[in-house]
Amino acid sequence: MKKGTKRKATQNQPKSSQENKKPRAKRAKPQSEPEYFEDKRNLEDLWIETFPVGTEWDQLDSVYQFKWDFSNLENAFEEGGVLYEKKVYLFGCTEPQLVMFKGESKVVCIPVVVAVVSPFPPSDKIGINSVQREAEEIIPMKQMKMDWVPYIPLENRDSQVDRLKSQIFILRCTQRRSALKHLKLDRLKKFEYCLPYFYQPFKEDELEQSTEVQIIYPAEPKPVFCEFDWELDELEEFTDRLIQEEELSEDQKDAFKEFVREKVREARRANREAREARRKAIEEMSEETKAAFEQMRFYKFYPVPSPDAPDVSNVKSPFINRYYGKAHEVL
Repeated sequence: MKKGTKRKATQNQPKSSQENKKPRAKRAKPQSEPEYFEDKRNLEDLWIETFPVGTEWDQLDSVYQFKWDFSNLENAFEEGGVLYEKKVYLFGCTEPQLVMFKGESKVVCIPVVVAVVSPFPPSDKIGINSVQREAEEIIPMKQMKMDWVPYIPLENRDSQVDRLKSQIFILRCTQRRSALKHLKLDRLKKFEYCLPYFYQPFKEDELEQSTEVQIIYPAEPKPVFCEFDWELDELEEFTDRLIQEEELSEDQKDAFKEFVREKVREARRANREAREARRKAIEEMSEETKAAFEQMRFYKFYPVPSPDAPDVSNVKSPFINRYYGKAHEVL
């Protein structure tokens, strides 16, 4: 067989010719640089998971365009921090502010996280109000697809939620952005006018003390927008001034005055009812609940300075919203 002969011939080559062949050098594989991945911090996504209540839907993406640093919030849960071993309820919001970033001045939606230290949820309601809406609404937050849910730190994500005794709860919204186009405009706008609601029975509400009423009078050719203070303003003079400023026509004077009187009666009645409701709530409250309300604390967290986001140190404010008032501490 030819193949056998050929193989034999190869085997019988002189040794010298085989010895003269130099072994082929192996190419050394280039050594790749070892890759290092930064370990994720246990509470790294806490501020992101907290829903920014009242932020316009089309502004949400702009909130996350920067790599905001909320390490101060994370550190607050460490030993020695203001939230260490405490039961905490967190909600987010945004504050549009003019800030500098990389030499450029621009309006930015700054994310803010409010932490409420409390043994029970501060409220299960949401306030809906705006300049355009005549009346304020206080509704169950579930109507706006919002609720307090336990936050699971990263190291516990593989555990069963019901077995974890969570001390951190966040306000979350389950409204899918992809379904927004199917919502009616009024329903869509309601989300933008939402404010986390809080009722402090031991503190007189601003509305209980207020003597002002917002007036939106349906006049022609355009409505009259104004504020009337029943202690400081005299109705006749107030109306005449609007006529002089051509905000109101002379023939609508009497109807306007009666409209204002009715709004004042409504406001006075609401103030009385609010005071009575507060008094009754305190009477029916247990001593344990009273102590909880008195010891409740609000902490407001802004992002700390970092090279990846604007510095917001000069625009911090203790004010949370009209229901919560001011934070006990701003961090």
